[in-house]
Parts: sequence; C-alpha cells; structure tokens
Amino acid sequence: MAGIGFRSAAPLASLIGLIEALEAPIAALATTQDKADQPQARALARALGLPLLAIAPERIAAQSTHTRSARVIARIGAGSLAEAAALAACGPGARLLIARRISPDRMASAALATGDET
Repeated sequence: MAGIGFRSAAPLASLIGLIEALEAPIAALATTQDKADQPQARALARALGLPLLAIAPERIAAQSTHTRSARVIARIGAGSLAEAAALAACGPGARLLIARRISPDRMASAALATGDET
C-alpha cells in the first residue's frame, strides 16, 4: 500500500516519478479524503491502474509515523500524511516498509506499508 501526500500545485509527473522510485509492487494508493478528491490523485490512480483509497481523518490522526513534520502534525494530527495513510489503509498490525520519500521538487510525498489488509 502506498500512501501519498501532495501540495495542491503538484504536477502529476512528480507523483508518478515518486511512486515509480519506490521500486516495489503496489496494490493501491491511499491518502486523506480531501486529497483523494483532487485531480492529481485521481489521475495518478488512473495512470497506474490502481485503486485510490480515501482514508478518514481520524484514522490518519491515529497513526504513529516514523517521520514528523510540525506543519503536518498541526494540519492532520500525524507526522507524515504519506506514512499515516499507508499505515491506516493496511489496518491493524501494519508496518512501514519505506518511510516517507519526497519528490525532487518537494511537491509530493509517498511511503509504503504492509499489513493485514494488503
């Protein structure tokens, strides 16, 4: 499961490049409900042929993440949107396989997790 986060101006190419750089099999993409409604998230899912999971804010906030950004904590309650979304989507017993990675243009982030629901 790949968790994604991105700025509103992030180009699709940044997201695709970041997911490809994970170099791992991915069953689905996960992000917050508000991000899942953004054109970039929908376009990424279409381009990669993957389901896009919208994770409820309380499930995101409940995750303990490896990386921590004060700005992200203030906004969503978790230290990394990408990590929290991946972990939440995988369910109980989830574990992080790849901690948050940031695109070269710093417009997007991704992380990879596995668990009971993957």
